Amino acid sequence: MRKYPSRLWVLVLLLALGLLPLFAGEYYVNLSSQMLIAMIFASSLNLLVGYAGLTSLGHATYLGLSAYSSAWLGIKLGLGHAFTAPLAMALTTLVAMVFGWIALRATGLGFLMLTLALSQIIWGLAYRWVSVTNGDNGLSGLTRPTLPGIDLNVSANFYWFSLVVTTLCVAVIYQFANSPFGASIEGTKHQARRMSAMGYNVWVIRWITYVVAGFFGAVAGLLYVYFNKYIHPSVFSIATSAEVLLCVIAGGASTIIGPMIGAVLIVFLKSFASAYIERWTMLMGFVFLLIVMFLPQGLVFAQWPSWLQFKGKGHSKSSGLGVKS
Repeated sequence: MRKYPSRLWVLVLLLALGLLPLFAGEYYVNLSSQMLIAMIFASSLNLLVGYAGLTSLGHATYLGLSAYSSAWLGIKLGLGHAFTAPLAMALTTLVAMVFGWIALRATGLGFLMLTLALSQIIWGLAYRWVSVTNGDNGLSGLTRPTLPGIDLNVSANFYWFSLVVTTLCVAVIYQFANSPFGASIEGTKHQARRMSAMGYNVWVIRWITYVVAGFFGAVAGLLYVYFNKYIHPSVFSIATSAEVLLCVIAGGASTIIGPMIGAVLIVFLKSFASAYIERWTMLMGFVFLLIVMFLPQGLVFAQWPSWLQFKGKGHSKSSGLGVKS
């Protein structure tokens, strides 16, 4: 019987989000679109940080690669979005397969440093490979996809498009996390040696999770470049990776709603604080410090309904940065 209230709440929330453009101004509609993109990006990283226990400082690689690939294929080769989108996601996922194979040679701090090093390689290439990326000038003059009877250049239409994509992505991530494979991922987080002794290939489980996280990072990258119609090498910077990691930790890892709340908070602070405070990054650091000191498990609490919690069937009573069951 618990299914029905949870589904009802989801429908009410989606209805409220769907009606937002009818009451909000264009600025807030665009801001909400950015929040939806950040939600996908943060949810993808949460697969690693919250679920597999692998903290990455290089997740910006997949958002940036997808965005740049789509832009380059469209500008240089003249391909339409129907071709550039799947090609960009395929290329980004392939890179995630290779980078995951390298980074997962280590765990803990070693894994974090390897992801950082790999992302800095791509960041350097983006600035230096001028013939492909246009260097510090970036790629501009980009367009949004055209859907039958829908002009995505209209802010409200793009918001609804982003809402649909975000809903689908979060639903798939939720199902992935609550599948038997999702339970095995969490097993590698808490009891890697025991999982290995039971016959599970811990490395392969983590690698698949890394690749899936890279894929959803690529989806966020496509929406990012569609929204901005411009892409710059700074998208690969450590600041981008740190921001999305902050979204996950601030909201609450190992929960479905936590990274989404964190994404809303960070995008809101960036948009509003930067307009009034010159050193707005200090404010973000202060807010993060308060969360770590007083809400170390994030903004999501244990009393949230179980349907909102990003847990597999075998979830233990404590999930580190996540919520307690």
